[in-house]
Amino acid sequence: MIESYSFGRLVFNGKTYTRDLIILFDGENFKIYPDWWRKEGHFLQEVDLEEVWKFKPEYLVVGTGAYGVMKVSQDVYKKADSLGIKIKALNTSEATSEFNKLIKEGKKIAGAFHLTC
Repeated sequence: MIESYSFGRLVFNGKTYTRDLIILFDGENFKIYPDWWRKEGHFLQEVDLEEVWKFKPEYLVVGTGAYGVMKVSQDVYKKADSLGIKIKALNTSEATSEFNKLIKEGKKIAGAFHLTC
């Protein structure tokens, strides 16, 4: 579970992350991709989510930053739709809450979190 989020800092299962990250959850186990970076820092593109596409979650929760600065390309929505993945793009505080809610529901999910801006 995500225990807390504040600008530039996310605590997940007792470990603190200060760089963007992807978290995959298959209903039982977590896989973390720390130090996640995008081709263009504040613009999420299809190429930035290769681990997510391979994982094929039911939901992709995108944390767009504390102030929602990171934008999501239409290509990301198209790719997700083609794989049957539902996207929820929210500011990172709201995204962490949504991610935890989906964990509790036992969904197969991916979270891609931008921790600043």
